[in-house]
Amino acid sequence: MPVEILPGSYCGTAPPPDLALRSWNLDPLLLAGLLLLLMVLRNARTGPAAVGVLAFAFVSPLCAISVGLFSARVVHHVLLVAVAAPLLAAALPARKSSGVALPFLVSTALLWAWHLPAAYDLALSDVVVYWVMQLTLLGSAVWFWRSVLSARGGIDAVLWSLAGLMQMGALGALLTFAPASLYAVHGLAPLAWGLTPLADQQLGGLIMWVPAMLPYAAMIALSARRGWRAGNERGLA
Repeated sequence: MPVEILPGSYCGTAPPPDLALRSWNLDPLLLAGLLLLLMVLRNARTGPAAVGVLAFAFVSPLCAISVGLFSARVVHHVLLVAVAAPLLAAALPARKSSGVALPFLVSTALLWAWHLPAAYDLALSDVVVYWVMQLTLLGSAVWFWRSVLSARGGIDAVLWSLAGLMQMGALGALLTFAPASLYAVHGLAPLAWGLTPLADQQLGGLIMWVPAMLPYAAMIALSARRGWRAGNERGLA
C-alpha cells in the first residue's frame, strides 16, 4: 500500500494546455527560501544564476506542467542536476577534493532510483516524498559537481564528467526505448496535450539522452582546457 505522509502533488493538479502558462507557483515558503538563498549567494559569480534556475524550475509554470507530463518533469530534473547543481557548486567556497568516485556513485544511484516507477509515482503523489526527491537529487548533484570542479588533475575532471554524461544518456536511452509507459501518474494528462503516455515518456527520454548531456560536455571541455593550461604553466616553470 502507498505510504501517504502529506498526500497530493506539491505543484497542484496537472493544468490543461490552455491554462498551463498561467499556473505559477507562488508558495510563500518557497519564495522566501529562494530569496534567502539569493542573499547568501549574491556575491558569488554563479550564485544568482543558480537561484534563477531554481526559481524557473519551481516557480514558473514548469512546476505545474511537470505534474502532468513526464517530459516536463525530465526538464525539471535536468535543470536541477545538470544546470542549477553545477552553478551552485561553483558558487560555493573551493575545497580540496576527496575524490569523485563516491559522489558520482551516490548521485547516479539516487537519479536512477527516483526514476523507478514505484518511487517516482510516490514522489508525485506525496508532498513530503516529493521534497525528499528534489533535495536528494539536487544535493547529491551539487556534491558531484563540487568534487569534479575541485579534482586535482584536469584528466580526472574530464573522465568523471564523461561518466556523468554516459549515465545520464543511458537512463535516457532506457526510457526512450521502454516498450510501455512506466509511470501511472502520467497515465492520463499527456492525452490533453495530444500525446500518448508512451510518446510523452519517449520525449522525456530523448531530452535526458541528448540535451541533458550538454552540461556534462561543457564541463568536459572546460576541464580539458583547464588541464591543458595547467600543463603549459608547469612546462614553462
